[in-house]
Amino acid sequence: MKFTCLRKGGDFHCPPCHILDICGFRVLFDFPLDLSALTAFSPVPTSFNCSLDEETSCCPRSDVKKRGNIGKPVNANDLIFAEPFYKTVNNLHLWNAAFIDVVLISSPMGMLGLPFLTRMKGFSAKIYVTEAAARLGQLMMEELVAMHMELKQTYGAEESDFPEWMKWKELELLPSVLGEIISGKDGEELGGWIPLYSAVDVNDCMRKVQRLKYAEETCYNGTLVIKGFSSGLEIGSCNWMINCPKGDVAFISSSIFVSGHAMDFDYCALKGNDLILFSDFSSLNAAENLENDFSVRSTNDLSPLRSLYEADENLEEREKLAFLCSCAIDSVKTGGSVLIPITRLGIVLQLLEQISALLDSSNLKIPIYMISSVAEELLAFTNTIPEWLCKQRQAKLFSGEPLFDHVKLMKEKKLQVFPAVHSSNLLMNWQEPCIVFSPHWSLRLGPVVHLLRHWCGNQNSLLVLEHGVDVELALLPFQPMAMKVLQCSFLSGIKSQNVQPLLEMLQAKFVLFPEDMKQISFPKANSFSVLCYSENETLRIQRLKECPEVEIAMDLAAKFNFKKLKQENVNVTRIKGDLFIYHGKHQLLSGNEQANSKCRPLLHWGSLDLESLLTALSKMDIKATVERGMSDSDNDNVSVVHVHEPNRAFIEIKATSTVITTADENLASLIFEAIGTLMDGV
Repeated sequence: MKFTCLRKGGDFHCPPCHILDICGFRVLFDFPLDLSALTAFSPVPTSFNCSLDEETSCCPRSDVKKRGNIGKPVNANDLIFAEPFYKTVNNLHLWNAAFIDVVLISSPMGMLGLPFLTRMKGFSAKIYVTEAAARLGQLMMEELVAMHMELKQTYGAEESDFPEWMKWKELELLPSVLGEIISGKDGEELGGWIPLYSAVDVNDCMRKVQRLKYAEETCYNGTLVIKGFSSGLEIGSCNWMINCPKGDVAFISSSIFVSGHAMDFDYCALKGNDLILFSDFSSLNAAENLENDFSVRSTNDLSPLRSLYEADENLEEREKLAFLCSCAIDSVKTGGSVLIPITRLGIVLQLLEQISALLDSSNLKIPIYMISSVAEELLAFTNTIPEWLCKQRQAKLFSGEPLFDHVKLMKEKKLQVFPAVHSSNLLMNWQEPCIVFSPHWSLRLGPVVHLLRHWCGNQNSLLVLEHGVDVELALLPFQPMAMKVLQCSFLSGIKSQNVQPLLEMLQAKFVLFPEDMKQISFPKANSFSVLCYSENETLRIQRLKECPEVEIAMDLAAKFNFKKLKQENVNVTRIKGDLFIYHGKHQLLSGNEQANSKCRPLLHWGSLDLESLLTALSKMDIKATVERGMSDSDNDNVSVVHVHEPNRAFIEIKATSTVITTADENLASLIFEAIGTLMDGV
């Protein structure tokens, strides 16, 4: 078994990507896009009138960069003014896509790069995704394509897959911050940039996806038995369990024990496996986020405002949401509007409920808008998947209530949904101040670009961002900015203090653990062995099971005729049947011809004593003598027994084989029988 971490990812928006080689099959876990890298590009909406200064407008672009980057911080003019490319898993191109057998998607974010993979030449892998994650992921991909089209219409389509900005002479002019985003520290990430797929690619991709219900069991090639259990991170997100003849493997992605909207982390289903692949990298940034769970930023003030940390994860998240909602209400009370480009579905649904409740209690008639090309479908879908929701939401189903309050809010016209910022219905109903939920969190795509340009000069307005994006870089195109910015951190995985107790409870034999998370120490008296892995390094894993188990049919087992070995206290028997592999299990069934228990042994083992052989031959009236020698062919010590009567024959005895040579078939049978009495055989 071999394991390779292609990308460690680390946050909600860009999960890790791995390849596992097991039972001769290559399994790829997730294929995300690094959308945070979009901050290197400049957002140019169709309504934007480029306002570069006179020096910039009359000089070639390269000259502006040369003069503008000497001893000065990065500014909006340094961003790449071109149709954006998208950053995929960089080193996957080193693997032949035709050799990938199975793709397991753990979350909607983990499938955003899937169309790049499915359109590769020779790709024929089976793709497994939960029903909820498949639908949410499809909507996210369709929305990404729609948002990208706006920029494509502005900049014009790229003429090739290697645009001008990717040339070394242009990359060398970029500030170090942007250069590292584009090409990495050593230039190794430049090959990961690809033009975005099309709507046709998305449809072709989804036709190749096999959707699974919660904990539904499926089998690949009769060998790998695959099941997905809730991770608690988001609706439809799951951890995978793979059962196969060589061992049972559990894959743990970013998980949350208790969620306010999704089904809780089903860790009990992962108990007792031979191997755990731990792939939750969220603890890497946990210390930073705990120190600065919320911070309000403005043009001159970048200091943290509030820190929150509670032992109860659900209580902690509720307090974060309550604080965020109170900030939003404070802004609209002063006449400012609130822009929320968070794309976490669960967080958005909970914010809608809490903000509307606060508006009602404050007697404020402030409209809430949701602007997205897929918002209507997305909100409708959330009320059709109760099996992926927490128990509190499921209880609403049995009481006849909507699973989420946005259904009631839309009926009461408190929440209005529009497909685009230029929608005629939106323009007719637009009121300010207002609260708007709209993509995209990178601040480079979608309606948020237009709205941010509209409000960036309003000091009473509020922009809500999530950790995971470089705020200073993301806000560059909108400077000078008087608008307040609230940056928040939501729980994105297992907290570091819970990792070790969780792994102890799961009782696995081996745990593959990220090298970067060594700060989580494990006692030497662990019940499991810890193997650390690093990015872009292949780790070989020892055999998990000594030998696979075989199920034998009852009618075949009833005819066993055991024989006790001479040299060991073991009973053996010889059987004949048909071997099948079904759902990862080996089964031996009765064949058309049953083995004859009285037939002579087909296989002997052990060392042959020459004196005992001569004695056994003598009892059969066979006269023989021994000659010792050396074989020229293989340099093994060889003993040769010459048979003189009743006919001529000789027996060549080596360390690993014995050869009987004679023209008399009856004599050969007697010699074989004599050898069989001295050695174990079956």
